[in-house]
Amino acid sequence: MTAAHSRHAAFVIALALPLVLIACVYIAQYGFGLPPCEMCWWQRYGHFAAIGFALAGWSLRKSSAGTTLIALAGLAIGVSAGIGLLHAGVEYHWWTGPTACSTTRIEGDALSAIMNAPLVRCDTAAWTLVGVSLAGYNFLVSSLGALAVYGLLVRGSRSSAA
Repeated sequence: MTAAHSRHAAFVIALALPLVLIACVYIAQYGFGLPPCEMCWWQRYGHFAAIGFALAGWSLRKSSAGTTLIALAGLAIGVSAGIGLLHAGVEYHWWTGPTACSTTRIEGDALSAIMNAPLVRCDTAAWTLVGVSLAGYNFLVSSLGALAVYGLLVRGSRSSAA
């Protein structure tokens, strides 16, 4: 694989992975009624940043700045993975998390909306598959994605140096 192919593959992962994960959580939220807790939102911020860095990196793909931006996208994906691990640990009660709860957007009469709003706790997994929560899956998938981005960038830099 040439250096250009490695950088291109890193870009594809750095953009596609957060786009797919964000699409999945929005489908879970709006399609299946799983509102996010505060820590769920924290995980999303890393993916939003990764999308921005990846798009900026693509626009500068012919320069070293583009590679740096793809590396920043990989870092943002890794940060989201770390927050996913933190959140999964809170859900499995390995450690404590935030004590505040979150809720959905308030519309109309604020007092009535607050009193009737569903509370979303960070220490309760809204959904699991084979015992792994969404936060746990974010940790697993995002960790692998961040490692793949960095592995491909390192491989590409070694190929161009040789």
